[in-house]
Amino acid sequence: MSIFAAHAVPAGPLSVRWLSYDIPPQRAGVLSSGRVELQNTGAVAWDSREGHGICLGYHWLDPLGNPIVWDGLLSAFPRVIAPGERVEVSLTIAGPTPPGRYQLAFDLVDGGRCWFSEVGNEPAEIEVAVSTRLSRRRLRVQVTEGPDELTRLTAEALADQEEAVTPDGDATAFLAAGCRPRPDWSRRVLDAHEEGYGVVAGAIDVLGGRRRRRRLRSLQPWAPGFGRAPGWHRPLLCPSITDDLLDQTGWLEPISGLPAMQPPAFPQTWICDGRIVVAAPARALQPGDRPSD
Repeated sequence: MSIFAAHAVPAGPLSVRWLSYDIPPQRAGVLSSGRVELQNTGAVAWDSREGHGICLGYHWLDPLGNPIVWDGLLSAFPRVIAPGERVEVSLTIAGPTPPGRYQLAFDLVDGGRCWFSEVGNEPAEIEVAVSTRLSRRRLRVQVTEGPDELTRLTAEALADQEEAVTPDGDATAFLAAGCRPRPDWSRRVLDAHEEGYGVVAGAIDVLGGRRRRRRLRSLQPWAPGFGRAPGWHRPLLCPSITDDLLDQTGWLEPISGLPAMQPPAFPQTWICDGRIVVAAPARALQPGDRPSD
């Protein structure tokens, strides 16, 4: 355990002395587990009451002390902590986005009413270098089975990517046979993953005659032209998923024949970026699988 820097401890009912910590290396957007030891130096017992009382939390600040993420994940105390008592708390930390240098400031919160730092206590701040989410900038692709002609179209598009796809990437993108990602697709997907997004999806450009496109109106919300949409509320089509989240995703029935997943419910980041474009010939798609909303 590393020792926190010496700090002033105020008198009063809500008071804390920060003792030590053990925090693993941080990656953008990734959950990790750490430990913090602290002492109740106030006159009031700390009772988390199943997460609704006094809890341990944290803030992510930029190097100048400006808040980037103020309401970090909260962790309950394992028991009621009496005045004067020391305790070690296990906590979950969500790495901020994008990568860079940050101040991680540990703080206590009283039932959502106030942070201890707002009533005279000093938060325990440590400097943290947050690295990219991917340890290796590599992308693999899984293509659903389809007619040889459509499979060939997808293989040709993947061979023309700005960044080559590999069989041993740290993220997996899911495409339907016939999908033709634009040449900058792999680069933009990897950029978004490195920024900290665990799930990355984009726009679908339906190719073909007007009559065929009309039959695929359900894909209109995913038509190219929208910008970056973190927290996109519709299904994510042809998504790319980092390896640590592959077993936590909620897959849906294909939409117009395209792989589709529900936006994650866990505290992870996802994005749908209209600049990440997968073209798909209308003849490779199935009309009317799902309404637009």
